[in-house]
Amino acid sequence: MRGLLFASIYDDNPVIFFEHRTLYGIKEEVPDELELIELGKARVHREGEDVTVVATGRLVHEALRAAEEAEGEGVSVEVVDVRSIAPLDKETILASVRKTGKAMVIYEDNRTYGAGAEVVATIQEESFFSLQAPIRRVASPDVPYPVQMLEEHYIPNAERVLQAILATTRD
Repeated sequence: MRGLLFASIYDDNPVIFFEHRTLYGIKEEVPDELELIELGKARVHREGEDVTVVATGRLVHEALRAAEEAEGEGVSVEVVDVRSIAPLDKETILASVRKTGKAMVIYEDNRTYGAGAEVVATIQEESFFSLQAPIRRVASPDVPYPVQMLEEHYIPNAERVLQAILATTRD
């Protein structure tokens, strides 16, 4: 996040930077030197062969947890963090989908009209003949966002992602 934030500050274009409040409690090693992360450049967090899971923000951590559990089921999951939704790094996403032949997109927006739906459309339009199964989406339901105590039932989590991974790879 630090690298993306500084890249946003130094960019000559207007940038809207969203940070998810649930990321505040996650601890990771951070290099001493400031590393600017190129805006519009996705990151493959985990290499895999059976299915590509595309996520962003906090849901990358859920995808990585689900991928770890899927490995125990014999499923190799590639996790792609899009990092920015505009510009979108189509090349990295599509290369991963063409490699695995199966795709899932997880996002916190409502299932309908969310940013992840645009990623699904991009995969469908530009990698249709590489797909061996329908693209799956794990998203929030099409209802108003609930009060905080109900968030855990609304927002996609590792369990829902794992169920979708297994369904995608076993169809």
